[in-house]
Amino acid sequence: PRDWSSDVCSSDLVLWRTPIKAGFTGPSVAEGRVYLMDFEETQKPKGIERALALDEKTGQILWTQSWEVDYRGMSYGYGPRATPTVDGDRVYFAGADGKLFCLEAKTGKILWKKDYVADFGADRGKWAFDWGFSSAPIVDGNRVIALVGGRENAKVVAFDRTTGKELWRNLGQDSELGVAQPFMITAGGVKQVIIWYPGAVASLNPETGVVYWSQPYKVGASMTVATPVQQGPYLFFTNFYDGPMMLELDQKKPAATVLWKGKSDSEISTDGLHSTVSTPAIIGDYIFGICSYGQFRCLTAKTGERVWETQALTKERARWASGIITRHGDRLLVNNDRGELVIVKPSKDGYQEAGRTQLIKPTSNPGNRRQLGAVNWTQPAYANRHVYVRNDEEIVCYSMATDGK
Repeated sequence: PRDWSSDVCSSDLVLWRTPIKAGFTGPSVAEGRVYLMDFEETQKPKGIERALALDEKTGQILWTQSWEVDYRGMSYGYGPRATPTVDGDRVYFAGADGKLFCLEAKTGKILWKKDYVADFGADRGKWAFDWGFSSAPIVDGNRVIALVGGRENAKVVAFDRTTGKELWRNLGQDSELGVAQPFMITAGGVKQVIIWYPGAVASLNPETGVVYWSQPYKVGASMTVATPVQQGPYLFFTNFYDGPMMLELDQKKPAATVLWKGKSDSEISTDGLHSTVSTPAIIGDYIFGICSYGQFRCLTAKTGERVWETQALTKERARWASGIITRHGDRLLVNNDRGELVIVKPSKDGYQEAGRTQLIKPTSNPGNRRQLGAVNWTQPAYANRHVYVRNDEEIVCYSMATDGK
């Protein structure tokens, strides 16, 4: 990609920018289109969620689909959270108040829809921390697997991707739903769908929903945000209050054991990695991630021992200071919550920054005092030598190619 080691992104690198409305959903890029969601408040706490498809080359809006939503009681009720899931000629949009839509990718036509509250009895108000429905569904073969939070063992539900018919359901409503999305791995000779919710990690057979194994794991305030990371036989988890857990996956059968676990349940006195929203990267024998107050840390993967830390990546030691980490070859592309893209050379020998540039203005309310007054907590999309970033006002496409195209 382009060398951004010194200067800020200039206007000649902006291929297009398109006005949009508020939301936390990152863009998805596929088959010449960019998909995302936004929200416009009508009469608080109600409003309109919207699914959009944009032309990848020009940013022109190709189609929209919208529906009414009610964000009553929702923390950070500024817009939808889940990134659209694209599967061939279909794209799945999960809204913040529990509506799931399967839309035709080319036209935005509604093919089928579900309402987690009306159809499955999901109860957002049951828990003290209502982050809204934040989990994107995943597609496995003909199944769309979603974290629903419904009654009668409908925490997880698999739908037929073509018709929306329920195929299976499992796990009870006796614990919080959390905000993690289903996560697919292959280990022990079989495919496993990992369901992480406050209280436990469960492995299910994606074809039947039957539980292979379950491991208790404490998570405060339903903050199951950072996506689990698999590296060979290891499966790594981290959360804001209760820190990390490394599982070792059995290679002969679907099973797992705890290799090591963090000892701290404090957001301040942290002994491992207490991520807020940042999914870590495991490279070789080391874990690289962002901790609870913006500390960029390197840990030894096999033991969890801290190797080094720095505040340079996020600049600010503040509660929930964070960034989105994307691995690209031998570099980490980190979109910190100040709207900067930081290129990092991951090394056990210390922090090595290869470049930094401003991409997008932070516009979201962080819920606490921050130097810039606002944050950008949205996942970017890297596709076809471009980076797509959004805030509550616009989505911007930058070239990352050496020729600027």
